[in-house]
Amino acid sequence: MVRGMSEILYHALPDGRRIAFRHAAGDGPTLVFLPGYMSDMAGGKACAVFDWAVARGRACLLLDYSGCGQSEGNFAQGTLSRWWDEVLALIAAHCRGQVVLIGSSMGGWLMLMAGLALGDRLAGLIGIAPAPDFTEWGTTPADKARLAAGDTLWKDNPYGPEPTPTHAAFWADGQANRLLDGEIALDCPVRLLHGQMDPDVPWAISLRLAGALRAADVQTTLIKDGDHRLSREGDIALLLRTLESL
Repeated sequence: MVRGMSEILYHALPDGRRIAFRHAAGDGPTLVFLPGYMSDMAGGKACAVFDWAVARGRACLLLDYSGCGQSEGNFAQGTLSRWWDEVLALIAAHCRGQVVLIGSSMGGWLMLMAGLALGDRLAGLIGIAPAPDFTEWGTTPADKARLAAGDTLWKDNPYGPEPTPTHAAFWADGQANRLLDGEIALDCPVRLLHGQMDPDVPWAISLRLAGALRAADVQTTLIKDGDHRLSREGDIALLLRTLESL
């Protein structure tokens, strides 16, 4: 058992959704880890951040989006807006003061959406292979047409035995929440980590994101041999050093 990771709690939303989370009390800003698409709070990066926080007496919040991990719900109903609502609800209920959002892949898109909503409560952002707007740049014209017609797309999943679905509602909601075509009005410090061997999210997306952010204190670190997950021991050490410096 990973230290500090033994207790799973549940937060009930007004509509009955029960969102699984883990929380460590401590000094702020609270570190909030946002997993990627079809990922959860049991991943190596999330656990490493939680243990780092517990060891230093820092507040930390992990969560599973509805339909993912230990949370209840149907993944097919998941959208960015739905999960964004869950993130903000848990922050409002369980975090005091400011927060630092740490977003992996799709979580990097959600951290931007949540950051815009948090206003002065946002103290900083760390993106790990952030993937804002992937419903646009990551989808072929033919697949966009199928999704617009209401089809579900299934693709090979290099990270597990089951194919990865893209549901029409998720795609349409993503298209409605694109951010990279204009200025992203965030002014907090931002750190972006991206592997240059990432087969899923081109590292140029992090550079594009850095340019779109209004903040002046934005640093992008490229890992030449890094993959999409950035979960190797050295990658996680880099993440924790980044967190320490931020």
